[in-house]
Amino acid sequence: MHDAPTGADRPRDRSGPPAGDGPGTAPGHADAVGDHYFTARPASADERRLLAVRLAGQEVTVETAGGVFSPGRLDLGTEVLLRTVPEPPASGDLLDLGCGWGPVALTLALESPSATVWAVDVNERALDLVRRNAARLGLGTVRAVTPDEVPADVRPVALWSNPPIRVGKEALHAMLLTWLPRLAAGAQAHLVVQRNLGADSLQRWLADALADAVPGSEMSVERTASAKGFRVLRVSRR
Repeated sequence: MHDAPTGADRPRDRSGPPAGDGPGTAPGHADAVGDHYFTARPASADERRLLAVRLAGQEVTVETAGGVFSPGRLDLGTEVLLRTVPEPPASGDLLDLGCGWGPVALTLALESPSATVWAVDVNERALDLVRRNAARLGLGTVRAVTPDEVPADVRPVALWSNPPIRVGKEALHAMLLTWLPRLAAGAQAHLVVQRNLGADSLQRWLADALADAVPGSEMSVERTASAKGFRVLRVSRR
């Protein structure tokens, strides 16, 4: 039995069943030649392909390539995230942390055309794909950048992420403690994490770590949905 999404987090028809020409790289696994999706400069051949997917309730065609996360389909965890998050704010800075080829960032831009969407990744090929996909869909508000290229004064009003769990606990924790405290007042982050890769322990760690990192216990962490072996965690800032 799955936990039912609560309140504003009830499912929405942002994405349908994955489409495309094959299963692609399994979540959290290396590319066939040894690349990881969190590699800055993938060594695998940069062979581009077109992929039909459903984002924000629309059928769209995007460009993908090997050496990035889930290049052959919309990843199941990302699909769970997109089906359970609430409407993004209509304006302000929205952030996709670990954007890959861009399904989350593109969804944010399609749903909130007046907002600025920061698609953040260390993988240069992924960032190039996001830029090309945003241009293909006419989404001029998407900024595909490395973490260091996000201006220091950006305070996201929403953060959505399928974080790179397999980058290692230390690196993952450092990444989350860098970005989550940057949330604007009243903002929420939604993270999707596979249950058997430590979603529940991550929830507990986040609650303790953010209480220490952010003065005044301004942040709370709770699980809002569970489906298909994934948990969706919501981090809220007062």
